[in-house]
Amino acid sequence: MIGLDEYGTDYTGGEFLMVEQRPRAQSRATAAPLQQGHGLVFTTRDRPVRTKRGWSSGPMRHGVSTVRSGQRHALGLVFHDAT
Repeated sequence: MIGLDEYGTDYTGGEFLMVEQRPRAQSRATAAPLQQGHGLVFTTRDRPVRTKRGWSSGPMRHGVSTVRSGQRHALGLVFHDAT
């Protein structure tokens, strides 16, 4: 995703959100404002997680917080195999 508007000038709010859903633990969220012209690469479903038994899939969610003022535009490029 690439930010097309200037954060703080063209809009407020609208931070990019990632939530890691952890088994038997509280979910962990991260918020990041997307600056104009900056890009962000993120997983849309799972990420590799190291466990005591090796590696497993860690479920992830993504979204955007509420835009409080102005308008926020972003360019999303999707890279996945849809078959």
